[in-house]
Amino acid sequence: MPHPLILRALGLSALMLGVTLAPARADDGFAGAYLAARSADQSADYTAVVEYGARALAADSENSGLMEGLIIAQIGLGQIEQAVPVARRLIAEDDDNQVAGLVLMADAMKREDWNAVLAQLDEGVSVGGFLDQMIEAWSFIGTGQMGPAVALFDDLADDSGTRQAALIQKALALALVGDHEGAARIFSGEDEVLQLNRAGIIAYAQVLSQLERNADAAAMLATTFPDTVDAELVTLREELEAGKPIAFTAISGAREGLSRLFYEVADSLAGETDPGLVLIYARIAEFLDPATVGATLVTAAVLEEVENYALAAESYARVPQDHQAFPQAQLGRAQALRRMDRVEEAIEVLETLIAARPELAPAHAALGDTYRFEQRFAEATPHYDDAIALYDRDRAAQWSVYFARGIALEREGRWPEAERDFRKALELSPDQPSVLNYLGYSYVEKRENLDEALDMIQRAVEARPFDGYIRDSLGWVYYRLGRYEDAVGEMERAVELMPLDPVLNDHLGDTYWAVGRLREARFQWSRALSFITDETNLEELDPDRIRRKLDVGLDVVLEEEGGEPITR
Repeated sequence: MPHPLILRALGLSALMLGVTLAPARADDGFAGAYLAARSADQSADYTAVVEYGARALAADSENSGLMEGLIIAQIGLGQIEQAVPVARRLIAEDDDNQVAGLVLMADAMKREDWNAVLAQLDEGVSVGGFLDQMIEAWSFIGTGQMGPAVALFDDLADDSGTRQAALIQKALALALVGDHEGAARIFSGEDEVLQLNRAGIIAYAQVLSQLERNADAAAMLATTFPDTVDAELVTLREELEAGKPIAFTAISGAREGLSRLFYEVADSLAGETDPGLVLIYARIAEFLDPATVGATLVTAAVLEEVENYALAAESYARVPQDHQAFPQAQLGRAQALRRMDRVEEAIEVLETLIAARPELAPAHAALGDTYRFEQRFAEATPHYDDAIALYDRDRAAQWSVYFARGIALEREGRWPEAERDFRKALELSPDQPSVLNYLGYSYVEKRENLDEALDMIQRAVEARPFDGYIRDSLGWVYYRLGRYEDAVGEMERAVELMPLDPVLNDHLGDTYWAVGRLREARFQWSRALSFITDETNLEELDPDRIRRKLDVGLDVVLEEEGGEPITR
């Protein structure tokens, strides 16, 4: 799907490449503010981009690149209203500027000035691809012209690439104007089986209720969400079964329809294209209808992806407590806080959630993860116990909690219990490469079950051939088995994949020594020492041991440790 904005959504640094810097002068701060804005953009710090970009623009008021970058940063912050004056200035300088046009169009949509939106489309403002026609259709609906809107939806439905989206939008539009029979026919899949998300299913159920088909709606919910604990879905199904008429509330007008459209596009593009573009669509969806919680969650996820955890936490915090997505949002918020090293705040968020919703196993597991990531393993284990105690039956997705508890137990020195959890994780998900690698590597380090460890790690490599850690595990098990030539090949591949990892370089040095490549071994050990940072796990890598190997060689170190000698 072509998007004219895709290159412009890459960020301020891409937009400002064509800006010619004025020489730094003592009487203005343009150069400093400009450079600060560029630096902030590279770390997705939209707040700083706006601050320094505005300063630079004050010194160079006609710089279209600065204006465009400032607008994109304001969109990233969700400050579309504040972007409107800058967009007006930019469109006066460059009447074809699509970023400015998009902001002014979003402003007109928000104000429900549908004639202005239609005029902008006629003037060539483009959001991208089929979205222009969708916006035109909803604008016609906003002006009360249903006929032209349906014609546009039908044109889009003739194209296989846009058929699904067009039919869903048409069904929502028909339901909005009271044509529930027409909407139900589309939702039912009579002409085309639709891939409906949760919001679409709820809209369909509401339409069926308006047609006095509560039983059909309840049956659809039971089939689609058989074991749901989603409070909104449970309540809806109960009300339908009780015969209560359910109003159509999926959208209440054209503005909400467009908010839903921008959200659906953002959601479908997440993970598939540049996150800046996804963020633009999600922020517009929120701007048009702040109650579009799905768009808020997409926004938060994109902000996490670009490592702007502060804004991500703020977005998660906006999800109302009575919304069904509140627990999901609180889990996301806690994760963002932890990644900002605000660990105690993350723990408080999770403890508050658990106090309110003690039945949520993922919340207990997340609290365990928070302690585990801080290497507070003894504090983590009880929370994994609480999560597992809530499981009424085994499900494949539970493997990760058993795996996480196994890691905590192993780090506590409780190996038999840890091994049981690793085995349970593999019972639930037999081909899970993370578990296969961890358990296999643990056996290698303990000199236990080496043949089984080799099989586990080989399976993990087949699943993730480009994972340096797993390649290292395979090389290490070959080393422990005395298959040194095989070990060298795998270790070299691991270091190619992760050249700066000190542990992998140390292991490669050991394998080189084992095959008699002594000079290369010392080179790798020296590299390993040079790559040690504050983040290096010194329980796994002992710098003093590496220095001793450099002094006397691996054979002497193994003899001093009472370890098994290398057999050549």
